[in-house]
Amino acid sequence: LVYVFSYNLLQFCGHTWILANTIARFLMFGQALADTFYSVGFVMSLCQLLSILELFHIADGIEKARLLPRFIQVMEKNLLLIMIIMLEELQSKPVVCAQFFFWNILDLLYPHELLCIMEKPSTTMLWTRYSLWIPLYILSVIIEASVTVWQLLKERQHQLEKWNKKRK
Repeated sequence: LVYVFSYNLLQFCGHTWILANTIARFLMFGQALADTFYSVGFVMSLCQLLSILELFHIADGIEKARLLPRFIQVMEKNLLLIMIIMLEELQSKPVVCAQFFFWNILDLLYPHELLCIMEKPSTTMLWTRYSLWIPLYILSVIIEASVTVWQLLKERQHQLEKWNKKRK
């Protein structure tokens, strides 16, 4: 009980810090920031790495949830974060700021898990978690898909240019 409570509290604090930092920087500079990854990337990476533990929580029966949907969500975020880390030119794109914003709003719903652990679930938190999650997740997936497509188009352009140079 202490472990799961501590885990959820740590995740909530990490995602709250990332979101607060992102919003503050956005309000100070007034646009999607090119250096969001550099300012919050380490904490985001740490939170996402720790999110893998949720799969073990479900498998061990510590948390009541379906394993496959959570596996897909956790791995999707981790793979995209790895892609952002590996592709330095992507790190400075405003889409990273938007993606981190949506991810962290979704992950601010950890208090629902904390309340459930304390056996004091809140109807409001339950409704928010399962209602707000739907449009935010859809927006997040749209942004993720656009980044994947953007990367594929860039790779296509690079390969065609390379092929054209060989042809000449």
